[in-house]
Amino acid sequence: MSQRTAIALLSGGLDSATAAALALEQGDRVIGLSFDYGQRHRRELDAAAAVAEQLGLAEHHCISVNLASWGGSALTDASISIPTEGVEEGRIPPTYVPGRNTVFISVGLSLAEARGAERLVLGVNAVDYSGYPDCRPDYLNAFQTLADLASKAGREGHGAQLWAPLVQWSKVRIVEEALRLSVPIETTWSCYSGGTHPCGVCDSCRIRDAALREAGRPDLCSSTAA
Repeated sequence: MSQRTAIALLSGGLDSATAAALALEQGDRVIGLSFDYGQRHRRELDAAAAVAEQLGLAEHHCISVNLASWGGSALTDASISIPTEGVEEGRIPPTYVPGRNTVFISVGLSLAEARGAERLVLGVNAVDYSGYPDCRPDYLNAFQTLADLASKAGREGHGAQLWAPLVQWSKVRIVEEALRLSVPIETTWSCYSGGTHPCGVCDSCRIRDAALREAGRPDLCSSTAA
């Protein structure tokens, strides 16, 4: 049997790196795909390139799609403050980027069809963050239906399948799997801010650090990264 090909959306963060590593563990030939979408900093793109190299991905592509042109998110608009007060249940935070995953998955499916890839690997997680609308199981299920209808490969019955293994995992479980898979956690970047070291105070840093401490790896926390 020929080796399965997978396209992994690689943000540079812990979740997407872990999802890509899980695909590699299953024997997939993994192609990484990252996006320069006008985010506040390029630090995560540097991390994505480094993670792709360290995981030994077959290829790594970075596509530019400037979602910052119209803003609407703290991650693309410097006039909107980065949240540091913690995730508020039932409220989607200002770090949500309008349409981001819809755009990313669409481009990923284009690459998957062009390369004959059997699946699209997503590091989305609906548990530890705030239930972004484009990180939820019902969204992914609906998008799969669209993907099957929107592509030649899908109409022929062999379109790429969306695979989001972490969608219902806790952040602690993600850290534990990353450690088991030897994901280069110290290379990943989850902080909403740029700079040389993670800020340690944004919501993303705090969620990640709490999981690292619970998993017994406080040495990898942003507070000790400097």
